[in-house]
Amino acid sequence: MKFTCNTKELSEACSNVMRAVSTKVTIPTIEGILMECGSDTLSLTGYDFEFGINTTLQASVVEPGAIVINAKVISDIIRKLPEGKVTFEISGTSVSIISGAAQYNISGIDADDYPELPSVSGGYPLFLNEGILQNMVAQTLFAVADSEASKPVHTGLKFELTQNQLRLIGVDGYRLAIRTETVKYDGEDISFIVPKKTIRELIKLFGTENDKDISISVGKRHIVFDVDNYSIISRLLDGDFLDYNAAIPKTCNTTVLINTDDAINCIERTLPVIENDKKNPIRCLFDADEMRVSTVSSIGRVVNYTHANVSGDRVEIGFNSKYVLDALHAADTDQVRIELGGAVSPVKVLPINDDSFLFLVLPMRLKNEN
Repeated sequence: MKFTCNTKELSEACSNVMRAVSTKVTIPTIEGILMECGSDTLSLTGYDFEFGINTTLQASVVEPGAIVINAKVISDIIRKLPEGKVTFEISGTSVSIISGAAQYNISGIDADDYPELPSVSGGYPLFLNEGILQNMVAQTLFAVADSEASKPVHTGLKFELTQNQLRLIGVDGYRLAIRTETVKYDGEDISFIVPKKTIRELIKLFGTENDKDISISVGKRHIVFDVDNYSIISRLLDGDFLDYNAAIPKTCNTTVLINTDDAINCIERTLPVIENDKKNPIRCLFDADEMRVSTVSSIGRVVNYTHANVSGDRVEIGFNSKYVLDALHAADTDQVRIELGGAVSPVKVLPINDDSFLFLVLPMRLKNEN
């Protein structure tokens, strides 16, 4: 196997592909990047049995072949080489890397030992605009559970596709985020759950223009995202996802219209005296024409307020400050509508004029409540 390619392009590709290389399982093969040469291309693959990234570069190929090289080693070497061209010569599992005056000789691993990526042939084909998907993810991924201490299925972002509509849902047991968008889709209704890690890595591959469509193929157990010349393949999560429609309150006793930045600033001024979000909830009082926020800890006490348009019953409610702030920061509108059903009911945060997003935050019981 022998080939020559652009050093900068190879370095960028290695950096992206190695994000799919295993860091938890100490199996030498999947700690490496699979490099395969065709007639005039070089393919790079990283795969950890659950998540994979593949890309293809132009290369001048003298002799086709395949080899696996430790991802960290190859990335470190390529990153330190001068700009220009780099040549690889492989004999058996011995790898020679030449660029300018630099020459490395390292050991590789037989490519026959590398696991085969799952196939998603015959899956549902979808096309989504990068910018729209990125915006939708930004407004939902924060609510996806980080730990499998909650239900494992909730460590993924749920996609629901119906006639010309895409909905993303994230939940972690304390909050819920829903984002709905009109898209071009006329296939049958489908839903699937993509792991949080996969979505994070997918977004990193999006360009700055965000005006292109990405191709998605959904199978029974796996999904493939094609972004530019990268393919991301991931397992899908399986299990009973939250019945989120049942979790959303149907009644509302108090409606608050408030400037989003004013609400954020009001709450953030309480943070210096909060020791622990779970032990020191913020106390929010909605009444008349203001939102009043306070909290007490061993550090001290703070009270702050901002203007709000409150309709309905006076209500005082406790929140984890982080969960409320995450919801407000995810809102992309100048004003939000807050709907409350009482001191112990989940709180809804919505746009003023539509339901393109919905954030649900569970309240915290205040200490002086019976």
